[in-house]
Amino acid sequence: MSLQEQFTSPFKVVKSRYITEKAMMLGQLHTADSNACLKKCQTPKYVFVVDKRATKKQIAAAVEEIYAEKKVKVVGVNTIVTKPKPKKVRGRFSAGKTVSIKKAIVTLDVGDVLED
Repeated sequence: MSLQEQFTSPFKVVKSRYITEKAMMLGQLHTADSNACLKKCQTPKYVFVVDKRATKKQIAAAVEEIYAEKKVKVVGVNTIVTKPKPKKVRGRFSAGKTVSIKKAIVTLDVGDVLED
């Protein structure tokens, strides 16, 4: 199934950008000068929360379509499904659990960035 057949919009595939300290570090690897190993990384990586049914090809097509005005080229997509964990209330585990999400780490081509 193509992106158009299963999902009507690229925003149904890519729900939001996942912004944490580690995700911000991945996005800034191509500009890091602090370490010789980090200078070798020429391609930025960005993390997105995606639909659980989306494939890697659909995620790559959706990111390229969402950021079409910046003319980004997706080189690779890695996905991670986080498992729900039990919630604690007042130091004790309650009956509820956290939400399970699927994250996609998208690698862009050399020189492409999402933010200005």
